[in-house]
This record gives sequence, structure tokens and C-alpha cells, in this order.
Amino acid sequence: MTINTDDQYGDAESKTTISSSRRYSSSSYQDQSMDDALNTTLTNDKATLIQVWKPKSYGSVKGQIPQCERLTYTWKEIDVFGEAPTDGKPREPLCTRLRNCCTRQRKDFNPRKHLLKNVTGVAKSGELLAVMGSSGAGKTTLLNALAFRSPPGVKISPNAVRALNGVPVNAEQLRARCAYVQQDDLFIPSLTTREHLLFQAMLRMGRDVPASVKQHRVLEVLQELSLVKCADTIIGAPGRIKGLSGGERKRLAFASETLTDPHLLLCDEPTSGLDSFMAHSVLQVLKGMAMKGKTIILTIHQPSSELYCLFDKILLVAEGRVAFLGSPYQSAEFFSQLGIPCPPNYNPADFYVQMLAIAPAKEAECRDMIKKICDSFAVSPIAREVLETASVAGKGMDEPYMLQQVEGVGSTGYRSSWWTQFYCILWRSWLSVLKDPMLVKVRLLQTAMVATLIGSIYFGQVLDQDGVMNINGSLFLFLTNMTFQNVFAVINVFSAELPVFLREKRSRLYRVDTYFLGKTIAELPLFIAVPFVFTSITYPMIGLRTGATHYLTTLFIVTLVANVSTSRQLHCTIFSFCILRHVFSVLSLLSWKKSTQCFRFLLVFCVFVFFLNS
Repeated sequence: MTINTDDQYGDAESKTTISSSRRYSSSSYQDQSMDDALNTTLTNDKATLIQVWKPKSYGSVKGQIPQCERLTYTWKEIDVFGEAPTDGKPREPLCTRLRNCCTRQRKDFNPRKHLLKNVTGVAKSGELLAVMGSSGAGKTTLLNALAFRSPPGVKISPNAVRALNGVPVNAEQLRARCAYVQQDDLFIPSLTTREHLLFQAMLRMGRDVPASVKQHRVLEVLQELSLVKCADTIIGAPGRIKGLSGGERKRLAFASETLTDPHLLLCDEPTSGLDSFMAHSVLQVLKGMAMKGKTIILTIHQPSSELYCLFDKILLVAEGRVAFLGSPYQSAEFFSQLGIPCPPNYNPADFYVQMLAIAPAKEAECRDMIKKICDSFAVSPIAREVLETASVAGKGMDEPYMLQQVEGVGSTGYRSSWWTQFYCILWRSWLSVLKDPMLVKVRLLQTAMVATLIGSIYFGQVLDQDGVMNINGSLFLFLTNMTFQNVFAVINVFSAELPVFLREKRSRLYRVDTYFLGKTIAELPLFIAVPFVFTSITYPMIGLRTGATHYLTTLFIVTLVANVSTSRQLHCTIFSFCILRHVFSVLSLLSWKKSTQCFRFLLVFCVFVFFLNS
């Protein structure tokens, strides 16, 4: 599509056109504030640059879908199995499980618990499909299966088929078309909304997309999700750093996933933890996306009657089976035909969840009711229509080219180059270091206090036999303090960013090596400043050898020890959580506490022996 800059930017003399595959609506640019923001971001020179670059999409896969596409997502015969609990039976010894995991001599999977049972469904373009059910019914399990994100220990039957417009797709092919908004909102708290979206845009959008277009897309998403007012507000962390509200954080999570303009959006509990007003505003955003032609699938626990009216289709799940799939009007007719109509002036969502829940002390009766409802729906005309649609979805649509284009999509690895990943990690880590007061001010103050304490203990040493022993002890404290202080600093900082790192790594935003290098280099000034402050205070107080050469040599050794311990701990932590995450991720979390106790014991023993005669 071609946009004339006369209309968009008010420049009557400029005839520059911007070619883009995105279908921009004229109404989205009527806001004067958005025009001003775009004017400051896209100059005529940058617009000329965009004119030369003519992408097919914001995506990362070559041969992208034209923006006029309409995706229909279908799934058939989804059977999901999970390992049942041991019921008090002894497990294999830990050493045996570790050996089997490392040598790949794992026993055959024993599917003893049927989580989802022959689930079939369809989600059409322009529809907002809500997956509802009681707790433990299988809502999140179904959404994870549809998104190819099932956790370890969960197995999907090989007969399961997931298709876009009738063409079966795998995880990589779906990732190019789909965005998945998880229930937990994970962000770097010291970044602003704009900085977070810029970081996501640089890594999510294709490597062939110019930076100016990515900035343009960030401004557009801020406008679409009503985040312009809080664009320069720090995200914050609940209970620690004041920042965005719950609704703004949820909309920011949507903004991060919609930067690539996906046509299929999966949301896990988007209203969790929000009040009624915030929940309604979030669902209004999703409803607006659906009205623009996107396919939206979400899980929701207990929607209000006002939210229930926003759903185009509902999917009721009970005991891993489909109890109903259709419009809200069809659901009322279906339950009325079964002799259990929804009472007047009653929230239909609450009524359906109650009918499909397992009540205490009535398990057998409730399971009989659920079986009756699921069996009745399986033979109903609505279910037959859903099955026929799932079998022929995509055939006969207005975009037959979609069948070939989806088939041609494959894995292209990461969406950005190695240098782009390294630069973005370095930029974000540097901003986090500068903006986090606990990371800089507290560490420098702590270092100064410890250095003053050590300098006071060993103040004014004389070069005699006792003085030499005391100086040796002070040098020992030099090294141990720099080692343990930086090791535990890495543990405290990285443990806070660990959930964000794991989620972004699983989304294939960046490599592990780029994160390690960027994080290390960004914090390098801090790890140079801390040894400098420590050495500058303790060196003259203890009375070590005077002279710039001796002082600089000591400073170099202390700085080297601090940075080696930091890099070593960061490397071991990342390696354990990424390469050996199936086994050693849990062990690493436990080992931090255990190793702290062990280090304390060894340190006390070492100090006792070393200073026995000092």
C-alpha cells in the first residue's frame, strides 16, 4: 500500500511515498499527537530510506504473508498425556535419574493421566474465542498445546493436527504467524515503556527491517494500545519500584507480542489479577484486534456478564473434554435442550462453570453430569459443523495462495543478527545499571563501609613479624571480599532477571553468548569502580607499600579477581539454566543456599587456621 506524505505529515512540497506491507488505516493517523510523534521520528530523509526498502511484512520469515490474509486456526484430535503422581510410592534415587538424563537412557514415557481427550476446534479470523472451564479443566493445557509450548513431562499424541487455513504447521511455522501472551507479566523494572518496546522491536522484527521503521512501529503500537501517556514511565516492580498499573502492564505485554503484527494471538488469563474496569479495558483491546481481522484465542477463569458479551465464540472445557464450542447464543440453546437452561438474570459464564465443575462430596454426580453434557455435544449438529470446518478450513477461502505460503515457511533461526542481539542486550543492561539505585548506590556504599572496617582493624601495620602476618591476613580479605561480594551480587541480580531471560531465550530473541557478553560488558564499569573504592580506602589505612606502581599493581590484581569471579559465576549460572535446565536448574537454585552455608564454613575454617598465630 502507498501512503502520501502530503496527507500524513502535512508537507505539501514533499511527494515521498512510504511503501509498506502493513495495512494502515487512515483513522489511526487522525490524532494530531500521533502525527507530531511520527514527525519527530520519521524525517523526509528517513522516509526516503523506507521508500527504497519494500518489505512484505514485519515478520522475520522470508516469503511473509500479505497483510490481507485471514487466518483460520484449526486443531483436531488433540490428546495430551501427563505423568500421574506417585501416590506415595518411592521414586528412583536422584543419582539414577541424573545418570539416565545425562546418558539419555530414560525409561519410556508412561501416559497414566489423560489431560486432554480428543479435543477438536476451530478459531476463525475476526473472532474472539474464549476458553472457559473450572480450575483443572485443561484450559492452559489446551492453550499450550495449540501454541506448541507444552512443558516437559507432557506428551501430545502424534495424531494431533494443528493447521492454519487447512495446512498442518509445526512449531517454527506457527511462531512466524502467532504471538503468545503468557499469564505472568515479566519485565525489567528499571526500563520505561518506550525503552522496553524498542528493545523488543529490535529483536522481534526482521533483520532486514530498518531501525526507523521499527521506531515507527513502536509509536504505532503505543497509540493502538493507549500507552502514549505512560511511554516514558518506568515499568516498575509491584511492591518494590512504583511504576505502571496492572492494566498498563497487561497492555504492555500485548504490545510486546503484537509488534510483528501477528494474525493469530493466544492469551493465557489476560484478566488475571485485574479489577473489573481494568479487565474490561484489556478485553476491549482484544476485541478491537479481532475486529481488525485477527484471530484471538484466550483462556479466562470467571468473566463477568459484561465481559461475556464481548466473546464471539466460547469453548467450554471439562475434565479434558469439549463440552461446547459455538456462539453464546448457541450455548444457551444447547443447555436448554439438555434440560438445564441458564436462569434469567444470571451470568451465563458462572452458570456454565458451575455445571462443569466437580463439587466436593458430589464427585460421582458431577462427573455423570459432565459426561452427559460432553457426549451430547459430541453428537450435536454444532459439533459436526465444527468437525467439518476443522477438516476443510482454508479451502475455498479468498486467499488460496495462503496454502502454498504457509507450506513454504521454515525455521530461519533468530530474527536478528548476532551484533544486533549483542547491542540490544548491552544497551538494556547499561540502562538497568544506571537506573537501578540498589545496584549502584547500595553496592558502592556497602563497599566503602566494609573497606573502612577492614582498614580500621588493620590500621597502621608495621613491617615486623606480627605486622607481616597481619598484612597477609588483610590481603587474604582483599581477595575473599572481592570474590564473594561479586559472586553473590551476580546471584542476586541475575536471579531477579532469570524469569525474563528464560522467557526471552525460549522465544528465541537472543543467544546465550550475546546475553553473557552484553551483561558482562555493561556491568564492567561497576565492577571496576567497586575494587577501586575498596582498594583506595584500605590501602593507605593499612599502611602498605607506598608508590604508584605498588598501588596500581594491587588495584589491578583486586580488579582482575573481582571480574573473574563475576564472569565465572555468571557463566556457570547461565550454563546451568540453559544447557542443563532439565535437571540442574533446580539443583542450581538449591545449591546457591547450600553453597553459601558451605562457603561460610570453609571461610571460618580457613581464617581460623590462617590467623592462628597472627
